[in-house]
Amino acid sequence: NLLRRELFGCVSQPDPKSIKLQNALEELDEDDQCYDFRRERIMLHRIHLFFLKYDYTPTTDGADVTLVAQLSMDRLQMLEAICKHWDGPMSLALYMSDAEAQQFLRYAQASEVLKNRKNIGYHIVYKEGQFYPVNFLRNIALKNVNTPYVFLTDIDFLPMYGLYEYLRKSILQRDMANKKEALIVPAFETLRYRLSFPKSKAELLSMLDMGLLYTFRYHVWTKGHAPTDYAKW
Repeated sequence: NLLRRELFGCVSQPDPKSIKLQNALEELDEDDQCYDFRRERIMLHRIHLFFLKYDYTPTTDGADVTLVAQLSMDRLQMLEAICKHWDGPMSLALYMSDAEAQQFLRYAQASEVLKNRKNIGYHIVYKEGQFYPVNFLRNIALKNVNTPYVFLTDIDFLPMYGLYEYLRKSILQRDMANKKEALIVPAFETLRYRLSFPKSKAELLSMLDMGLLYTFRYHVWTKGHAPTDYAKW
């Protein structure tokens, strides 16, 4: 802005948002033990919505579902695997620096899996501050969904094969458009580095009996996973 004024004599008007942010920062007490957290709370992030081309029209039956997740550069390798398991639309918020965003662009353009998918909305939130703004990222991904339903998940989870179509059928069968109802998808984990992904419920139950799989964190944080009725499932 200073260079522009020197070269062209342009006087830029102060941005109201910048003034408001500056005033809020000045009101913070740097001696406050929670200073860093309070500062992060009012921080403004640069956001690039739909970083890559997005071209998707929801299905006409009113039961379409978008997979929603957030990630950083160290989880980028999960994208191709998730794409192979979920062929429906996705809304992903990526927390990256400017350099990492360009790296991601090259990765997506070179990937045989990603470059052919136009139903994935990639939303870059540029890094600012020292904390990972997980809720902010999740909200960005949620706000940019164009389907009536979302499947909110973590980037480290792989959906079962065919889950997209299964959820759509369940939404119609349960007439969820006229109910306030949520579907809870059971989650499982393994301690093994390599594992053959189960292709059916029977196969999954067999692996559960053999101790190859476990109910996800159920015994670690029972309250958090209480809505998942594993016994009924």
